[in-house]
Amino acid sequence: MRAVSAVASDAPDLFASEQAALDAARAAHAGNGDAQQALGELLLHYERLLRETRRLVQRSDRAERNMNLLNLRLQELASQLEYRASHDPLTGALNRAAVIEHASELLMQEDVVLIVLDIDHFKQVNDTFGHPAGDAVIQTVVCCLSELLGDGAAIGRVGGEEFSVVWSGLTATEGRLLAELIRAAIEAQLHPAPIFRPVTASVGVSWNARGSTFEQAYSRADQALYRAKRSGRNCVCLSD
Repeated sequence: MRAVSAVASDAPDLFASEQAALDAARAAHAGNGDAQQALGELLLHYERLLRETRRLVQRSDRAERNMNLLNLRLQELASQLEYRASHDPLTGALNRAAVIEHASELLMQEDVVLIVLDIDHFKQVNDTFGHPAGDAVIQTVVCCLSELLGDGAAIGRVGGEEFSVVWSGLTATEGRLLAELIRAAIEAQLHPAPIFRPVTASVGVSWNARGSTFEQAYSRADQALYRAKRSGRNCVCLSD
């Protein structure tokens, strides 16, 4: 309340001219006996009107400040809801729906490389070290991708231990080289205890010309991913 009062006292007086008229009337009231009674009544009414008007203005100012604070909070909540609707809560990566939307928009404008990767033998990680350790592995993989790729790519978690990378403007050869960098970076990544061994990933890559659909792009990358798994895992395969 003190802060509000200080703000109100620092604000310009919207009734300065009325106050001046009131002061002049008060001076006349003190010096002229003939008009004393009438002027006294006028002063009483005017003072009451001025007090009530000021009180209403102060209430309006407080209401406006509260409304501004409420609008700001609503905007923050809307931003949080929008983020939660498009991001994976565990890793902060894009969720499947957001990946589909982003890739589909890019494919309407330019060529796109879609990389799909799957952590090898992830069930064994959960069974051996527990689900919290498995969650830590997933988080570490996303951090690894973010540090390696920066802002140039859209990183998504499209399944339990399956991730995607969407990057426009690359050739098929560049996409395969990028996928190999990703595979090597994941294999070299250190994981928190109790994970004591390297975690690897199998990677599938599809190059997709502008105008392709996401379903086509994902189907090709997914087929390449399964070839990588059948080839012994911890490797990269490019779609036909």
